[in-house]
Amino acid sequence: MDLELQGNVAIVTGASKGIGLTTVAGLLDEGAHVVASSRASTPELDALAARGATVVLADITDADTPQRLVNAALSTYGRLDVLVNNVGAGSPRAGFLDVDDAEWARVFDVTFFSAVRTSRAALPALLDNGGAIVNISSINARLPFPMVVDYSAAKAAMSNLTKTLSEEFAPRGVRVNAVSPGPVRTPFWTGPDGFAHAVAASAGVSTQQALDEVVPQSMAISTGRITEAREVADLVLFLASARSANTTGAEFILDGGQAKTL
Repeated sequence: MDLELQGNVAIVTGASKGIGLTTVAGLLDEGAHVVASSRASTPELDALAARGATVVLADITDADTPQRLVNAALSTYGRLDVLVNNVGAGSPRAGFLDVDDAEWARVFDVTFFSAVRTSRAALPALLDNGGAIVNISSINARLPFPMVVDYSAAKAAMSNLTKTLSEEFAPRGVRVNAVSPGPVRTPFWTGPDGFAHAVAASAGVSTQQALDEVVPQSMAISTGRITEAREVADLVLFLASARSANTTGAEFILDGGQAKTL
């Protein structure tokens, strides 16, 4: 299927790994131009830069970063068609009482307010051409999970923001949707401080066993496996494309059937 993204210009935040990195690769495969934002580079992101991605190394929580990204898109490519708000932050903890004010503020700043600021910076350019915003939310926006209470609340705010932005801007030509994955095989889970290590330690198994067996079983994932980053990116690309031209204000859950009643 031709997603009709050839020549489109996209900004992707949190682009150095996981869902963001895979989304950048998918957009390039479709012939789009990409401004990829990350605090630090990785060999994988450098490889995408060699393929033509414009990489902006900056902290998304800095007040001037969102406008820098938009300026990079406009000065390099002359337009902006797509924004993917992908950045998120969270760490596994025992529960609510272990999260202090500073951590609540940090997680909301990275996970939610980065999307607020970047959307605000990008919308004037998106309104010029019509376009799409795709927000990466989480199944945790709807499911209680005390280990990430602050992250879950920030993602719930993200899902609400998606609906609200769609209500205001869809009549003006900018579609806004969200993708809410369950567990995904990315550094968010597999990294040194990722959730798979906490699950493995609790269950007394290896990290690989935690990902392949314990997590799917304990979370009642119907397909019996966690999601791959490319599966999320494929959905993001579809929502960014003209193939979904009448889809807006929607939240797509991609969790292998984990949520039974949503």
